[in-house]
Amino acid sequence: MVVDTYDGKAQCYLSILCEGNPNRRTGSPGNRGATKFFAARIRELGYEVDATPFDCIDYERGRVSLTGGREKYQVSGGPFSPGVDVTAPLAVASTIEELEQSNCEGKILLLRGAIAAEPLMPKNFVFYNPDNHKLIYALLETKRPAAVITATAPNPYAGALYPFPMIEDGDFDIPSAYCTDVTGEAIAAAASPLHLVIEARRFPATANNVIARKNPDAKDKVVVCAHIDAKEGTPGATDNAAGVTVLLLLAEMLKDYPGTRGIEIVAINGEDYYSAGGEMDYLRRYGESIGSIILGVNIDGAGYVEGKTAFSMYGLPPELETAARSVFGRLDGLIDGDQWYQGDHMMFVQGGRPALALTSEKALEMLSTVTHSAADTPELVDCRKLVEIAAALNTLIRTL
Repeated sequence: MVVDTYDGKAQCYLSILCEGNPNRRTGSPGNRGATKFFAARIRELGYEVDATPFDCIDYERGRVSLTGGREKYQVSGGPFSPGVDVTAPLAVASTIEELEQSNCEGKILLLRGAIAAEPLMPKNFVFYNPDNHKLIYALLETKRPAAVITATAPNPYAGALYPFPMIEDGDFDIPSAYCTDVTGEAIAAAASPLHLVIEARRFPATANNVIARKNPDAKDKVVVCAHIDAKEGTPGATDNAAGVTVLLLLAEMLKDYPGTRGIEIVAINGEDYYSAGGEMDYLRRYGESIGSIILGVNIDGAGYVEGKTAFSMYGLPPELETAARSVFGRLDGLIDGDQWYQGDHMMFVQGGRPALALTSEKALEMLSTVTHSAADTPELVDCRKLVEIAAALNTLIRTL
């Protein structure tokens, strides 16, 4: 590494992750390139590295079209959707009650309005899965439409995509496509039957977390993580190449760590993947030792050019909270933020371990304008903020 300053290294890491390894969806070639780079760099710093692969699925898509009579409608194939070529009548549902009453077997089912207001959590997702989402999946699988088209309006909690795919689930076997709410209105008024073509396939793949350790035999440890995967079609700079960059900077700052506690720096692979594959693999392999974690830290959405870095705390004992506030309180760029629960720190929280999460003060702004979109580029990241986060965590870990 010829760059001498931490700012310069941060810019270099962001470039490699976002531009050198595009399309970092879990199991893809770009994803494997990113984890290979991370593992190689962290080995150079003298860490013991575990990059054991786990099985997952990847997918590819070709042509997608929806026609009715002479009309063509702009739709996109859903992530992980099976392929289909079907001509069938149209059924429409705007609420769960309408779906319950719908006779849509063998038909092309359009979901719009209230029932399509937010993305469904994947049906087998273990960390957060609302009952109404489970019910929608159960109804769809019971009623067996030939395909599902979801018409979605802007929703900041779905990221900046418009339209967004309501269904993104490799365990759901009914073909799906998505379109804007405006297109959905036109489809609902279309003459039957409709002809839907989705050229797509799923195929087996592998991916891996990268777990870097110091003092691996210590009886307790600090774990710092950030997810290295990204949604399809986004450079994923703030989500979450910036967090991975913090991990690399922190690893260098801690390379001469003289303490006896275990240090674990983890590039998690799957936060933006339907099955949370990396999180589940980590818990399968190391869940029994989660009680040895004295602090789990997650970095996601950090470094945004607007606003400061916001930290939030989850179940910290008083002496640890005091230490963290003492370190973070010295820095102008860090502020106390609201708790949030859509990140990898929930592995620690649900395991009853103290946790910290760091993100941007302007996280909601990012969600509505940048996240999961092609606009999430390295130009939106202030690398000085990433260095500040890494330095603060370095100080905190050494204080402990």
